[in-house]
Amino acid sequence: MKKSFSILLLLFSSFLSAQGKPVETVYFEFDKFTLDNDQIQTIVDFMKNLDTTKVESIQIYGYCDDRGANDYNFELSKNRVITVQNILTQNGFNKNKIVIIEGKGRVIVQKDMVENLSETRSKNRRVDLFIVKKNSFGNGIYNSFQDKHKVGDRIYLENILFPLGSSALTEQSKKELDKIVLLLQQQKTLEFEIRGHVCCTPSYFQDAIDKETRERKLSLNRAKNVYHYLMNKGINSLRMHYVGSGNKFPLGQGEALDRRVEFLILKI
Repeated sequence: MKKSFSILLLLFSSFLSAQGKPVETVYFEFDKFTLDNDQIQTIVDFMKNLDTTKVESIQIYGYCDDRGANDYNFELSKNRVITVQNILTQNGFNKNKIVIIEGKGRVIVQKDMVENLSETRSKNRRVDLFIVKKNSFGNGIYNSFQDKHKVGDRIYLENILFPLGSSALTEQSKKELDKIVLLLQQQKTLEFEIRGHVCCTPSYFQDAIDKETRERKLSLNRAKNVYHYLMNKGINSLRMHYVGSGNKFPLGQGEALDRRVEFLILKI
């Protein structure tokens, strides 16, 4: 029984690590979307200590414990996120930098496998805040989608990377692409090119070998897999196309960061 719970805990921890570690978390009472004074102060203190000059954006995600109906809990988790958003903006944070606000609903637990169910539930009634830091890659290159872009801007996302020699999307990459889908649904006129990249390949080769297909089309296949994932999530194929860039555009910050895709803005 304890072993099964450990597996569930490991899976949940893997989900959190794939999403990134929250920089702040606040907790709610059962069936409430208002915060007590101590939790409000937590957000205020977070704001005071935050160097906003280094922040590209904030993402906010809300959760509920396992009790209650799904629809009710999705609405409750969304209201919790809105509460935190309002406290941030009331204390001076730029609303345009809050790029994702999403209620995730309830966190399911196996009640007979949890040693302290009450404490576990209290930890699940929460809102997590994630920081996206400003990029350090130079003008016209961003590490998140902006409210306004110029034609020619390049967006590189740190969580869409690939294993060496592979074009397969990782679970971490899929979670990041799911966030991009939400943003692209809001910015409906944006058209873009998906560029795949590789590392560790001699310059006399145009591309690297994809171990999944055994073809020398690794950067192309990385871009194509992102294209098909977005299309399957409802993004119109006419808004985007994909190309393989081989190793022509290294970032100069390590091999792992060159096993990536980028979005090149073509039309706004």
